[in-house]
Amino acid sequence: MRFGKKGKLSPRYIGPFEILDRIGPVAYRVALPPALSGVQNVFHVSMLRKYVPDPTHVIDYEPLQFQEDLTYTEDREASWELEEEMQVKYPQLFDDDPYSP
Repeated sequence: MRFGKKGKLSPRYIGPFEILDRIGPVAYRVALPPALSGVQNVFHVSMLRKYVPDPTHVIDYEPLQFQEDLTYTEDREASWELEEEMQVKYPQLFDDDPYSP
């Protein structure tokens, strides 16, 4: 689910959340946690992103801390690694043509 903007036209997504039902041809009702009770739970399809299941993906949901105006502070953990180390760990990220078989 796209939520808020940081910078010009920069969508942010939170979730995943379960789709409860289809409201119309382009609108869906989403199961939101109680912390998001002030947010409308019906979204246009353009505001949703498909979740592609991955058996190795473990969803660790941490509830966001919202202010009264429904904004939140985005915290990210960052680490610096040498490019050579990244090429060894993740060679697929450095392929010349990522779409070639």
